[in-house]
Amino acid sequence: MLGVLRIQGALASAGQSRLLSARLLASKSSTDMTTSRGESTQSPATEHFDIIIGGGGLVGTTLAAALAKNSTLADKKVLLLEGAPEFRGFNPTGPYQNRVSAINHNSIELFKSIDAWTHIESARYKPVKQMQVWESNTDALIQFQHDNFASDVACIIENDLILDAVYARVKEAANVEILNKARIQCVRLPKDSNSNLSELQLQDGRSFSCDLLIGADGANSVVRKEMNVDVFSLNYDRMGLVATLELGEDACDNSVAWQRFLPNGPVALLPLTDRLSSLVWSTTNEQAKMLQALPPAEFVDALNEAFCRQYPRVELADKAVQALNSLFGHNATQHQVQYPPRVCGVQDKSRATFPLGFLHASSYVCNGAALVGDAAHRVHPLAGQGVNLGFSDVRFLVESLATGAYAGFKLGDKQHLMKYERKCLAKNVPIMLGVHGLHTLYSTQFSPVVLLRSLGLQLTQNLPPVKNLFMRGAMGQ
Repeated sequence: MLGVLRIQGALASAGQSRLLSARLLASKSSTDMTTSRGESTQSPATEHFDIIIGGGGLVGTTLAAALAKNSTLADKKVLLLEGAPEFRGFNPTGPYQNRVSAINHNSIELFKSIDAWTHIESARYKPVKQMQVWESNTDALIQFQHDNFASDVACIIENDLILDAVYARVKEAANVEILNKARIQCVRLPKDSNSNLSELQLQDGRSFSCDLLIGADGANSVVRKEMNVDVFSLNYDRMGLVATLELGEDACDNSVAWQRFLPNGPVALLPLTDRLSSLVWSTTNEQAKMLQALPPAEFVDALNEAFCRQYPRVELADKAVQALNSLFGHNATQHQVQYPPRVCGVQDKSRATFPLGFLHASSYVCNGAALVGDAAHRVHPLAGQGVNLGFSDVRFLVESLATGAYAGFKLGDKQHLMKYERKCLAKNVPIMLGVHGLHTLYSTQFSPVVLLRSLGLQLTQNLPPVKNLFMRGAMGQ
């Protein structure tokens, strides 16, 4: 983020620390504060809030709505700092957008708890009734669905629709203010539990203090850097390509999510409507740029080939998969690959790329601050868990803050915030390790690895209790 100013070195000097504190707490400004409600009021340069959320986006804005909805925290004054301009809203009759999320059961329950789900339901979303994941080097596959398709595996929702729903709840809240085009310049956190306030300054010079600063400002989080926690991160040297696709007449009800592991990475089709799907294609940087630049007709051909092409087989792995199926009494037709509907077009200007990587902070909390979403963790999109982990953070943090406030703890008390961290780590770490492991397993064509991953995939398919465990994990249950 532009303008990030690390003040760790300055804090080593007591004189400089006092100077910064004086600047943050005592400076005055004639700058007007304009919120997304359209209000403009003369504000002092330093204003105090109970909670400041640094960063909006899906997770930060949902957190603001959840804090406002919680009865124990409804009297807390909350400021949401959003670096982007004011959100313009969502048009449910407009073209489908290329950034979507596969929302699981727990995330839907969170939206219901803050009265945002009816907003989404009344607009548009697509339930996923079944998922199929299969290999390109063998016939190994796994299919997820509830018995008789009694319940959805997930729901595919456009990111801007989620934002529209949670912003509607935030704007109704009397205790939440939204400040747009607000980028954090520097942060000062309390050194110990005896210190009271966290302080920050924006790039435009305005300053604020709070009891708890929440970093929802993404993988390059300014708040996390000032918390001085260790971060484990990996650049996968891969890119994700997204697009909105038009399907042929064989799409039918289009309620299946398809994912195939190719030699360069997984390619997935997520249903949007009966005739539209969203693409997430993870591949090398070079191929992603090439695919983005292809003429539409050539891009569609490359995509259809990716799902249907016969790649070089690993004979030993093929025989092992067949033997495993025979062991469980299944014939070849019972575990036969189904192919997705044919793609016949790509919507104009819907193709976009983004880098892929892994990130995890060693701690999510310190005195006066906490992390949520991508500021705390980042995973490969192959399992669709990234934003769901962020929404899980929101639920755990609000529960912990409400419990602490009811018991009389300070909002920024690290000892109580640790309860939030423990809940998050217990859920996030196994999922993140699993997703990273899948990425690693499917990033090689080494025959012994192909054999092991194919057997693992097919064994899971043949053991309903194990498969149901994986499905429940993917659904957030």
